[in-house]
Amino acid sequence: MTGADRLAASAERRELALAYLAGHTVMSLSTYGRQGLWAAAVFYASDEFGLYFLSAGHTRHGQNLSDNPRVAATIQENYADWPAIQGIQLEGNVRLLSGDQRAAAIALYLAKFSFLQKATQTLQSQLEKVNWYRLTPDRLYFVDNSLGFGHRDEIELSMTDG
Repeated sequence: MTGADRLAASAERRELALAYLAGHTVMSLSTYGRQGLWAAAVFYASDEFGLYFLSAGHTRHGQNLSDNPRVAATIQENYADWPAIQGIQLEGNVRLLSGDQRAAAIALYLAKFSFLQKATQTLQSQLEKVNWYRLTPDRLYFVDNSLGFGHRDEIELSMTDG
């Protein structure tokens, strides 16, 4: 495979990973803090490889995030046939958002989950009270078992992704 072929294949895998992120809604987030290891499923919206999610600060994963921003996460469907498995595995850092970044995250989230725009006033009020986060991956893999059991490609993350 020539250098140009490798570059094209890398760009194709990157686009597949971005499409997969955009086409899915839930990530399993793994945190570690004073309360130990924990995993929680959270809805997310993405902008390139940046993943935005919300959570109440009193939750176990919310407390862990305040102790330690380093996380791992997966995104996948519930596949019944292992050769069909595709998904994302990643590790990175989470930061609590405020100000304009928080407002931008909320707008992105509402665009992805449009049903929330019609939500009751109570639910909209609750969305204003929770913490909003950005997960910035520093390692990300696209899993595709159709290419072989356990096949995964590391996706090159550029500085503009974070």
